[in-house]
Amino acid sequence: MIHGLARDTGQSGVGWEKDKKKPQVLHLTSPDAPGGHLSWTPEIKPCDFDYLRIIGKGSFGKVLLARHKETTKYYAVKVLQKKIILKKKEQKHIMAERSVLMKNIKHPFLVGLHYSFQTTDKLYFVLDYVNGGELFYHLQRERIFLEPRARFYAAEIASALGYLHSLHIVYRDLKPENILLDSQGHIVLTDFGLCKEGLEPNGTTTTFCGTPEYLAPEVLQKQAYDRTVDWWCLGSVLYEMLYGLPPFYSRNTAEMYSNILHKAPVLKPNVSNAGRDLLEGLLQKDRTKRLGGKDDFLELKYHSFFSPINWEDLMAKKITPPFVPSVSGPTDLRHFDPEFTHLPVSSSLCTDTLTVTSSVKEAAGAFPGFSYGPPAEHSFM
Repeated sequence: MIHGLARDTGQSGVGWEKDKKKPQVLHLTSPDAPGGHLSWTPEIKPCDFDYLRIIGKGSFGKVLLARHKETTKYYAVKVLQKKIILKKKEQKHIMAERSVLMKNIKHPFLVGLHYSFQTTDKLYFVLDYVNGGELFYHLQRERIFLEPRARFYAAEIASALGYLHSLHIVYRDLKPENILLDSQGHIVLTDFGLCKEGLEPNGTTTTFCGTPEYLAPEVLQKQAYDRTVDWWCLGSVLYEMLYGLPPFYSRNTAEMYSNILHKAPVLKPNVSNAGRDLLEGLLQKDRTKRLGGKDDFLELKYHSFFSPINWEDLMAKKITPPFVPSVSGPTDLRHFDPEFTHLPVSSSLCTDTLTVTSSVKEAAGAFPGFSYGPPAEHSFM
């Protein structure tokens, strides 16, 4: 999934336009912050970028490959339409995504945020550009991955989830569409719109969210759940990598939900004993008995399935990835869906010339504290 787009590209997303006029960028600081107020500043603007291609699309807008004019660096710019977010009452999810992105900057397997800013009617995330393709794309092409390759991806994903849990964040939407490969073949986890922040190790939450194929039984039953939902999802993704389909998949959604609640996963012998044992532990329907239920990531880290992994080397990206996507450079879009890349980039991306109505004012002020820029030494300039 490209920074917030589901399998049907309808879950969340982004939206844009371009022109010669220089809009002013609305920077909003929290009213609770010192000097918190609405202020207009020319620091960073939509027109600071050249927008080259659409690389993803969702219900709130688009993701674009963009090149910063001054530095010529490439970024994925995710642009959200405020009025659609407000209409769907999704402000909290958007602000949670921004908050989580702020915390993820230093982890090797989580997408990094460089800037967030807003105009009167749009929100902008300037993110790491990752062009090795979704894990979903590669899995579709190859059907299954051999165990060493699946182990490598599962280890990088598990370390990213463990890091989020250490920050009291539960990811809640792990699936192959949200897992990207970079140009070297490493995992990059993206799309933090469904994250739950502030969940202590023994804490629970009850919001019904996720993607049908990967829902944990406790979520499906609308029971309280905890961070172990992420380990269930990892089990589902690992199973899909090794066997070609999610563990309880059926085209009939009601049947699939029944399978999740009542059926044991079918573990065929083409997977090692350690692999099957790990899957059984992760796909344990009782979350209190699930692998990761007591010591979280450490339980996975020391499982025999991961014994070939040197975790220090993994975190330092010293392990050679088992597969390197063929990309000739940043403008090579062969691993993106042509359904998006063939769309024309709007010629109005730099405009922000709305008539100021009461609804525009509401949208303008609905996302206080959204804007972010790195310390001066890390900025574009």
